[in-house]
Amino acid sequence: MGRMESDCRIPMSCLRPRILALHALFWGLVSLRVFGAALLSEEKASVAKPVGTPCWLVEEFVVAVECSQCNAFQSSWAACTRTGYVERINCTKSNRDEYKSCRSSLLEEHLFWKFEGAMLGLTLLSALVVVVRQRSLDRLASEKVRRQIESI
Repeated sequence: MGRMESDCRIPMSCLRPRILALHALFWGLVSLRVFGAALLSEEKASVAKPVGTPCWLVEEFVVAVECSQCNAFQSSWAACTRTGYVERINCTKSNRDEYKSCRSSLLEEHLFWKFEGAMLGLTLLSALVVVVRQRSLDRLASEKVRRQIESI
């Protein structure tokens, strides 16, 4: 029988009290840094309300004018640049009228049918590839069988 070895994978030098204390200090500082940053960001978010925040993000609102396409005058507005559609809303608490970007049902329907067409095309292409591959494999199999029969 040979020398017995320990199943422990941690080197004995790592178990010295000084090294253990350094590890504990390091990971303690790391966790304080992470959790401290998370707590500070929560406090800042709850205490300070950004100046440029639209009222519809922080309070209740009522849609005054339904979603409609932006005209030439409105097209330079920040709300129109995203989708090309805008709706006027009234914030109930501050009683302010603001414009909010929205998505038109016509635009959504158009995008849906484009997606459906793309999926149908992809399905047909995949089916075509499967049929061609199956015929190729069938041809290889019949060639193999023919060669085996000829070799007999």
